Amino acid sequence: MPLRLVDIQQNILRKNDTLARDLRERFARDGTYVINFLSSPGAGKTTLLETTLRRFRERYSVAALVGDQATDNDARRLERSGAPVKQITTGAECRLDAQMISNALASFDVGRVELLAIENVGNLICPAEYDLGEDLRIVVFSVTEGEDKPLKYPLAFATAHVAVLSKIDLTAATGFDRASAVDNIQRVHPGLPVIELSARTGEGMNEWFDALDDRIASRLLSSRS
Repeated sequence: MPLRLVDIQQNILRKNDTLARDLRERFARDGTYVINFLSSPGAGKTTLLETTLRRFRERYSVAALVGDQATDNDARRLERSGAPVKQITTGAECRLDAQMISNALASFDVGRVELLAIENVGNLICPAEYDLGEDLRIVVFSVTEGEDKPLKYPLAFATAHVAVLSKIDLTAATGFDRASAVDNIQRVHPGLPVIELSARTGEGMNEWFDALDDRIASRLLSSRS
């Protein structure tokens, strides 16, 4: 790659990191817990997020930002949860960045938000490079995608705080090798927690809800002290 392109990319990421730091400080002051969801298209990210928003809006003030290159299909699906949702159309860009998040929040007046979920653009390459000021980065991949996903897209798994293996109700039908998949995750990111679930059947969802609830409660407690 020509040196000039490397310099430009490094400058872009440095600017993004500065903006992300400002966002993180803002979220901490406001007592907002932020989750950044990464996945390939079709991994079940939107279904998981819709279920999560519906569950947690019973206890917290929740909202969501949705990134897509085109259409507002996912945003309209998430609105079914009853949570406020704002679409971010990225056009040619294959990811969200901190500036997009900042711009969206400037015109997204929903009052105090205790849980902000960000559904990133559907791919595991570009989004992994950009910090959005989140507290928690979730990488979602499904049993329909194959066990080698973590090896193909290591940065997404290396920068994640939790991996979610979705659609486990289809394990037998797809011949998915769970042990191999978990081993591949640990090869890329040793010690990364893995939650296995099916948003369709509900299997594993209580573990997901409990893990998330503990993190949100801890943030709210620290913001009030």
